[in-house]
Amino acid sequence: MAALAQSIRRNAIGLGLFAIVTGGTIAVTQVMTAERIEEQAAKAEAKALFEIIPEDQHDNNLLTDTVELPADDRFNAGEPVTAWVARDNGRPTGLIMPVVAPDGYSGAIQLLVGIDLQGRILGVRVTSHRETPGLGDRIETKKSDWIHAFTGRSLRDPEPRRWNVKKNGGVYDHFTGATITPRAVVKAVQKSLIYFRQHRSEIRDILNEPASPRNKPLTPEKIAGQTPEREHS
Repeated sequence: MAALAQSIRRNAIGLGLFAIVTGGTIAVTQVMTAERIEEQAAKAEAKALFEIIPEDQHDNNLLTDTVELPADDRFNAGEPVTAWVARDNGRPTGLIMPVVAPDGYSGAIQLLVGIDLQGRILGVRVTSHRETPGLGDRIETKKSDWIHAFTGRSLRDPEPRRWNVKKNGGVYDHFTGATITPRAVVKAVQKSLIYFRQHRSEIRDILNEPASPRNKPLTPEKIAGQTPEREHS
């Protein structure tokens, strides 16, 4: 009996040590992986920012020049919006907002939407999604140029009822076998323009921009020279 008890005790100690080592290894791996994922996400975000507003179109540090915009229950689940600001000689020329399309085919789609101070889209990029490969992932620029179709658009171009995919009477293409994803992105981009219009005076105050702006806007030619992203539903 003593030998059996001793054997059980040894096995228990061995299993305990194994569990400790395994648990520690998993924890360390998770921490290291989380750090790498966060670093890669930050790099992807920075890359997207400069794709929306290239470095030759502003003279400030776009990565660090941020402002807090008003929270709105109808936009981004009511969370405050931290936006990046582009400036030329100190004058704001545009901003880039993080926008969530909550109704993607496989969950929320994270976007960056650039808007100039006249309410025109400077560019849109997808930074995170879980849409179906080969279908919904065409919202990514590396998969297609679909998302570039937003550049230069505004709330009046197209008219409100045409802010939809062609399958539903809109102007934006949908993907074969995937309508939900592009429709979710179109809806989210339109909501960002509505948010900007509804809070324009507050945003101008936050940016220290006069009510009758004399700022130097990005020209239509510059806007047209930029490129968007794409995905599935």
